[in-house]
Amino acid sequence: MKIAISTSVIQRGKTGVAQYVFALVRSLLEQAHEHEFHLLVLQEDLPLFDFVGDRMKIIPIAEKWRPAVKNIFWHQFVLPGWLKKEGIDVLHVPSYRRMLWRAPCATIATIHDLAPFHVKGKYDLARMIYGRVFVKWLAKRQDQIIAISTNTATDIQRFLGIPLERQRLILNGLDHDRFHPAPSQPFPGLEQPYFLYISRLEHPAKNHVRLIEAFNQFKAKTGSPWLLALGGSDWHGAEHIHAAAAASPFAADIRFLGFVKDADLPNLYRSAAAFVYPSLFEGFGMPPVEAMACGCPVISSAAGSLAEVIGNAARVIDPESVDSLFQALHALHSSPTTRRRLVDEGLRNARRFNWNTNAAQVLQTCRLARRPPPVGGIVRERAKGDGSRVIPPSHVRFIAPLEPRSTPL
Repeated sequence: MKIAISTSVIQRGKTGVAQYVFALVRSLLEQAHEHEFHLLVLQEDLPLFDFVGDRMKIIPIAEKWRPAVKNIFWHQFVLPGWLKKEGIDVLHVPSYRRMLWRAPCATIATIHDLAPFHVKGKYDLARMIYGRVFVKWLAKRQDQIIAISTNTATDIQRFLGIPLERQRLILNGLDHDRFHPAPSQPFPGLEQPYFLYISRLEHPAKNHVRLIEAFNQFKAKTGSPWLLALGGSDWHGAEHIHAAAAASPFAADIRFLGFVKDADLPNLYRSAAAFVYPSLFEGFGMPPVEAMACGCPVISSAAGSLAEVIGNAARVIDPESVDSLFQALHALHSSPTTRRRLVDEGLRNARRFNWNTNAAQVLQTCRLARRPPPVGGIVRERAKGDGSRVIPPSHVRFIAPLEPRSTPL
């Protein structure tokens, strides 16, 4: 099969979707001898895919297509022409935000979450409308939909009207070669024990402000030297998080680490006294599982899919209760027995997730989605809703690329 993967939603490698794409591509490399993979990559993101080498074809996309509206236009009106020209069998779009309305090949979309339906103010108004309205139409036109958790699959049925039997449930994996227990090295600037939270700095969805308030209570009532380390890039509403930290009487013990490089992440987990994940909603939530795999005890909300992801291996908190967060911080600080129990349970839980299994199931989905070649001068086009309709080839129009093939697509 000739399989194309759109990567333009990775936001320069600094999002959870980016980690999904990188992990999936790494696992699919083992199948590159059997299938022909084409990675569609924005020019400034090309170095992020150096690990691919020559085992997959990298198709540069001009940087002018990076802004969201232009990127949507590129997917809808430029990409179909390239897919037709290259004879691609299956296109995989790893985000609901870039699903195609019409394509000359089978289309697969991975939906990580439907947060716009759950978290008020998660995005600006235009993105909220796109996520709530247009996505419904686009999703029904895909040949296959991959849901990364049971919770997300249920949301897809509830909000997008796609029955569970028309979805493929494929859990995210875990790179056990990277995330595993090992001796840790002190992380610069974190010489004291620390609570760690890895997430982009997004308010209110990621719930940093309540965590800072709970940390203030913890420090005031225990006098502990433990720190709070927040790893992640600034995102929508980050100014509220920085303001809360600056106003804290313990501001000197709150450390902003910025975006944490992949190479540093395992050691950061291993060095932490505990990992905290108070997110208000997640379609999956990889950081708690990564922390567990590294032998770090975890405090987590059970919002969205997190209940099924963390199982019984974390101290569960109510993410909307500062007191619940405080009690969890205090419990892990004061009880080495609790920390050891959570470490053991976390290691067992993390074994459930494997990227090789995920990649094999994605390939199987590609095989299921692949459309048969036209027979007798007739092609099929996906119609509105769940069915398909037969139309003569003369009525099918593909839009050619807007730039010569010698330049980035």
